[in-house]
Amino acid sequence: MSLLREEAEGFVLAGGKSSRMGQDKALIEVGGRQLIQHALGILGAAGLTARIAGARSEVAQFAPVVADAEEISQLGPLAGICSALATCRSRFAVFLPVDLPLIPASLIKYLVHHAVVTGSAVTVVSVAGFIQTFPAVVDCAAAESLAVSLHSGDRNCLKAFQAAGSNLPGGFKALEIELLVQPGQVSHPWGLEPRTWFLNINTPDDVRLLEEAISGIVLD
Repeated sequence: MSLLREEAEGFVLAGGKSSRMGQDKALIEVGGRQLIQHALGILGAAGLTARIAGARSEVAQFAPVVADAEEISQLGPLAGICSALATCRSRFAVFLPVDLPLIPASLIKYLVHHAVVTGSAVTVVSVAGFIQTFPAVVDCAAAESLAVSLHSGDRNCLKAFQAAGSNLPGGFKALEIELLVQPGQVSHPWGLEPRTWFLNINTPDDVRLLEEAISGIVLD
């Protein structure tokens, strides 16, 4: 077992209602693969064992599913995160939403490495000064703080991560993507610029943008 697998487990967040897409976006096909396959492939390429959090049974064919407890099943992605943390067997959990198919595995690897070395409670990145909520590497010790946020009136994941960071010694870290790309510590296997990595797929128009972004690229 690799050191990365010992330190962290991966979870694809796929429990959304996909109301803007009009169908389950986890099953949308782009580049010959469904979005759930892209997400699982990213985590796998980063060296992580991956499960699916907060999802319905339709995606169970792709990987083991961690279902939300009934009492929190309608509380959004933070519920999926809390449910996943309750089952995590490693120190850290990596969360990647199913609608971010262009995140490079090298970024996941770097975030996990940084979390392991620094002991940060939550590790994310920023792009052009804007903090990105995902992908996120979360110390399982943050579970209690995140559960408090889940049952509060504001279940915003980024706010919950920041609150968890303020409650734990490791703190909340947002690494500047530009400082990782410039020295070549993180790169995209298809040569895409960092600004495209965080293209979020929520609507049919977003699917078209994604198809344009990868047009002409031979996907693995």
